[in-house]
Amino acid sequence: MAITATMVKELRDVSGAGMMDAKKALTETDGNMEAAIDWLRTKGLAKAAKKSGRTAAEGLVGVAVKGGVGVAVEVNSETDFVARNSDFQATVRGIAEVATGVSDLEALKGAKLGEKSVEETVTEKIATIGENLHVRRMVAVEGDSVASYVHNAVADGLGKIGVLVALKGADNGIGKQIAMHVAATSPASLSEKDLDAALIEREKNVLTEQARESGKPEAVIEKMIVGRMNKFFEEVTLLNQKFVMNPDVTVAQAAKDAGVEVTGFARLAVGEGVEKEVEDFAAEVAKTAGR
Repeated sequence: MAITATMVKELRDVSGAGMMDAKKALTETDGNMEAAIDWLRTKGLAKAAKKSGRTAAEGLVGVAVKGGVGVAVEVNSETDFVARNSDFQATVRGIAEVATGVSDLEALKGAKLGEKSVEETVTEKIATIGENLHVRRMVAVEGDSVASYVHNAVADGLGKIGVLVALKGADNGIGKQIAMHVAATSPASLSEKDLDAALIEREKNVLTEQARESGKPEAVIEKMIVGRMNKFFEEVTLLNQKFVMNPDVTVAQAAKDAGVEVTGFARLAVGEGVEKEVEDFAAEVAKTAGR
């Protein structure tokens, strides 16, 4: 029987399954809608789809380093409880290891983790763990050497914040120290030239308006802005920040003193930018009671 787009849409609407899963279900059952729904349920795909609308803002960041490549992957869950689940942790670790061999997030989702793709593996875990899971972000850095650090670690290479630091030269321990610095300060960019132009312009406009309120002449204001912008760059760019391990020097100087150069970094924190659903306590109790 020919499987039409209308049939696929109808099955998706009923089951909540993805397009390709719905099409495969119909193909396997010769277009029988009820049988296709049962097929999806058997595979755990319909159950997983029903959970896909839930907010997944908890979870873990997994980091992995292979040669001169380091990756960090954020895999979200609905609750922090799942982050302590050994099965979930093993899955995140496996995904991070796979990520060292791919170029971006889409390639990661399609890459093989064992006999199945990462995306298929996560879909299965949704059904078995019972929460919406989501491979949300992936970042990578490359260098002569790459150091990593995980903050609030629950296991080796897994935690709430994952940091990677790429170095030119052989790391002698300074890499991890700088990674810890990044975890603490969350710099906006490596240096001034890497900083978002819109962010620079916005900050400059704010500082200019503040300076004009002083009533000083424009020539004086311009000099004030130069000094204040330099201070801004010192605060938000990694190389210009005061090194937390030794505030007497910048990160760039600390690296130089150690015989290396920082060429890149990446920082992922679980749930950054995810709008979490908030319920009042009474509503939460009522939901638990099934009202």
